[in-house]
Amino acid sequence: MLGVLWSCDYFKPAQQENAIARVEEVFLYSSDLKKALPENLSQSDSTIFANNFINKWATQQLFVQNAQVNLSDAKLEKFDRLIQQYKNDLYSKAYVEALVSKNLDTTVSVTEAASYYDLNKDAFKLNEDLIQFRYINVEANRLDLEKIKTKFKRFNKSDKKELDSISIQFKSYSLKDSLWIRVDQVINKIPVVTLDNKNELLKKSNFIQLKDSLGLYLMQINNVLLRNDTAPLEYVRPTINQIVVNKRKLELIKQLEKDITKDAIKNKQFEIYN
Repeated sequence: MLGVLWSCDYFKPAQQENAIARVEEVFLYSSDLKKALPENLSQSDSTIFANNFINKWATQQLFVQNAQVNLSDAKLEKFDRLIQQYKNDLYSKAYVEALVSKNLDTTVSVTEAASYYDLNKDAFKLNEDLIQFRYINVEANRLDLEKIKTKFKRFNKSDKKELDSISIQFKSYSLKDSLWIRVDQVINKIPVVTLDNKNELLKKSNFIQLKDSLGLYLMQINNVLLRNDTAPLEYVRPTINQIVVNKRKLELIKQLEKDITKDAIKNKQFEIYN
């Protein structure tokens, strides 16, 4: 039925100017083909596309016209109602979405997110293990390796600044140890961490030193949360933001529905006859 809607522009009266094909009294016009024709096609590809488009259009029109002759009146009336309902739904949905886009406040404050989190903590149980950690991958034979280890483990403000300044020398690294990371992401990111030794990551305040052919990996575990623990707010903040905004959206749509009906009654655009 979408095809019927899509080709409604083709159901023009027998006005044959610029027509490129006909099925009974329905004409296909060059402007219709032009709208459908992709850009930057070669001459030969354009010809192939045009022929396919015309044949597809003709086949569709033949099916439609045969359906109108051979289907029962009850079924045709049902289809007409469905087409009209689809059109109404399409228009009203597009208009509502435009109003929502214009009026919806998508900013969720820290206070609002924290309030929602506190009221719904049971809904935020972890399905995976999380850790806060930092790591660097360095050459195992560096002359200043012990100095780097000391700074990496101590990691005060000065240490962090110095490690940041020489991070270009590391094969890979992450010093943002305030972020919560899924353990499976660590396994995928750091080759030396495997399913066999991943439990070392689940020990709070653990310092790990592992070596492979790519070099030496230094890892410091700051914090650990296990599966079924309550997820930290900062980890679920994007989800909370989405939930809060979606709730606002539903409330806004309800208000828009009330307002448009109320205004129509007030302006005598809508009446219910007794």
